[in-house]
Amino acid sequence: MIESVEEFLRLRFSDDPDEYGRASAEPAPLEVWTEIVEKHPEARFWVAHNKTVPLEILRLLAADPDPRVRSMVAMKRKLTPDLLTGLAIDQHDPVRLSVARHKRTPKAVLEKLQSDPWSEVRDLARDRIENEY
Repeated sequence: MIESVEEFLRLRFSDDPDEYGRASAEPAPLEVWTEIVEKHPEARFWVAHNKTVPLEILRLLAADPDPRVRSMVAMKRKLTPDLLTGLAIDQHDPVRLSVARHKRTPKAVLEKLQSDPWSEVRDLARDRIENEY
């Protein structure tokens, strides 16, 4: 378990693959995740990348100013329908594409994505509806 902000940052930015692997796989207390999100914007992408990051933190990161962070959030398996719905109207194409790919995206959201400005999102949403529903 990752016990502190300093430990997470050291692990994530290490040159040792075993250490940065720990940063992507090990849990940390909610307070640690919260402090990283609030005080270390350069690490938010890596917080979202962590396999154990709690839904409360993903909710915060879903509104992050960095589209790379929001894209990473949109790929997380544990997302709820409300988070996917919000991310489906993101201004950045890759975020919406991740929502269109997400296995838990509700049909109603996919139906809306069929009108997306980006053809790749539209086509994927249409294909998923035709093949899965």
